[in-house]
Amino acid sequence: MDGQNEREFREYVAARQDRLFRVALLLTGHREDAEDLLQTALTKLALHWTTAARATSVDAYVRKILYHQQVGHWRRRAPHREYATAAPPDPGVVDDPATDTALRVTLSRALGQLTHRQRAVLVLRYYEDLPESEVARILGCAVGTVRSQTARTLARLRTLCPDLLSTMERT
Repeated sequence: MDGQNEREFREYVAARQDRLFRVALLLTGHREDAEDLLQTALTKLALHWTTAARATSVDAYVRKILYHQQVGHWRRRAPHREYATAAPPDPGVVDDPATDTALRVTLSRALGQLTHRQRAVLVLRYYEDLPESEVARILGCAVGTVRSQTARTLARLRTLCPDLLSTMERT
């Protein structure tokens, strides 16, 4: 990578790193896994920066890398991983006073019961706020599949977590 490309890459990473980390965290569900996923994706991006820089959207290029890396990880990994600890971990200080802990716990449990593809559809569609056509391109499926997966996933969330609606109404 020449000096100009390296500077552009560093500027891109500096500007988008936080957002990309949040996407990785939503895909993985674990901070450490998200850090590894993002590092791998940024390494691949650096190796293909000249191609990515010419792409219509570098963000879309990176999201596709993130998604495909995570799918590969899901396929290789054991179905469930548990960590034994003497005490529950300290979640840290939350700066946002509007954050409703009950809602976060309920939603986290419900999301944990979704399939990997269902979770990816929700992350891309609602967190990343991508149009259905872009989600379909990233996931390698038809727009109709994205629509049906979204509808089924939302219905499943409502089934898994009926108290989520009442929790949201209180906030």
